[in-house]
Amino acid sequence: MSLTLEQLERTVSGEKHIVDANLTLESGTFNVLLGHTLAGKTTLMRLMAGLDAPSRGRVLLNGRDMTGVPVRERNVSMVYQQFINYPTLNVFNNIASPLKLAKVPKQEIVRRVEETAGMLRIEHLLGRYPQELSGGQQQRTAMARALVKEADLVLFDEPLVNLDYKLREELRLEMRKLFHTRNTIAVYATTEPGEALALGDTTTLLHEGRILQNGPSDQVYHHPETVEAASLFGEPPINLMNVELRDSELVIDRTTFPISLPLAQLKPGRYRLGIRPSHLSLTRMRDDDLEFRMIVGVAEISGSETFLHVSSDAFDLVLHLSGIHDFHVDNEVRIYAPCHKLFVFDESGDLVHAPSQIQQQA
Repeated sequence: MSLTLEQLERTVSGEKHIVDANLTLESGTFNVLLGHTLAGKTTLMRLMAGLDAPSRGRVLLNGRDMTGVPVRERNVSMVYQQFINYPTLNVFNNIASPLKLAKVPKQEIVRRVEETAGMLRIEHLLGRYPQELSGGQQQRTAMARALVKEADLVLFDEPLVNLDYKLREELRLEMRKLFHTRNTIAVYATTEPGEALALGDTTTLLHEGRILQNGPSDQVYHHPETVEAASLFGEPPINLMNVELRDSELVIDRTTFPISLPLAQLKPGRYRLGIRPSHLSLTRMRDDDLEFRMIVGVAEISGSETFLHVSSDAFDLVLHLSGIHDFHVDNEVRIYAPCHKLFVFDESGDLVHAPSQIQQQA
């Protein structure tokens, strides 16, 4: 089974919310829509589900044109940010509600509800009401109701955003396991790059209603096709610098560096260099590392990590450092960027060089 979007567009009051979306998703896969708030993720999922009609294009399910088919006639489930459960029904009946509407036999309802509740570890809560549940238990109930239907397409609109960190980690792991055993197309919307890498078989990058890139999650992360894609798929975002490449030297902010691989393979001209915050260092690791003298702005400590913001007259950088570090504002520091971990984009923003996955992970 597959879900295909063909030249899909959605225009509301003259404003385009989705622009020329082309995408194919296969059954048995967990697919992530990654984009900032208002990027069009919810709109795209509503078009997939049939809750909204496209202004142009088609939605195909297993080759069948579903564009004009009402949502009640589609085998689709959706889970939202908020815990949408019926307050007057206990957990069992909340989960069973779509099966009762579909007039599934009573014995089959009991079997499927108990099986689904067991998978989500809420089988002991079947007699309780939503007001007696924690936030995590309520969201598990909402997810169970979506899963029990055994839908062809299950859509998750940032379902974990309101949960605490520990619960989110638990549910991410469980969701990935659940869908790898089901012949279902799962689509999960998020603003967090880390969720895309943790959950997704595939990731689709969405920006201002346009699909920037789609493919296996690790491939999209390691080989972003454009500056926009590289900036979107990373937290903190990738650092970018405008540079000029000459026959024998690299010029960055009036500072020259000798050319080394991979830059030596490129034609002279103007480029944008990108480097992920976790690949910058406070110590020189290799002879060809680029050294920058920068001024400390702020150091954000988050658990056992430090995000160091530094600046020069020409550009700013963010470093993602392991451990807790103490820095003084306005002090000068030396920052090192390894050449073998550089992304290179041309003036139009297209990728011309990406480090290999082995180099990036080293």
